[in-house]
Amino acid sequence: MKSTGIVRKIDDLGRMVIPIELRKTLNISKKDPMEIFVDGNKIILQKYEPGCEFCGSMENIVEYEGHDICTHCINKMKEKAEE
Repeated sequence: MKSTGIVRKIDDLGRMVIPIELRKTLNISKKDPMEIFVDGNKIILQKYEPGCEFCGSMENIVEYEGHDICTHCINKMKEKAEE
């Protein structure tokens, strides 16, 4: 893990500002959803990227009628439908 040397305090409502330099570097926009993970005593923030609703894969995701599905699962469904 690389230290940035940036320190921020948490306000009375539990909020913390992520500096604009980091947001630009990590391509995080104002309205981007962020996912929160806990690893031992560490809090990890990550830009949310949806995974396949069936297998959880994060690769080759296609949105279909409000559902995120990977191309692998789509192909498996096609094969099943042709049986």
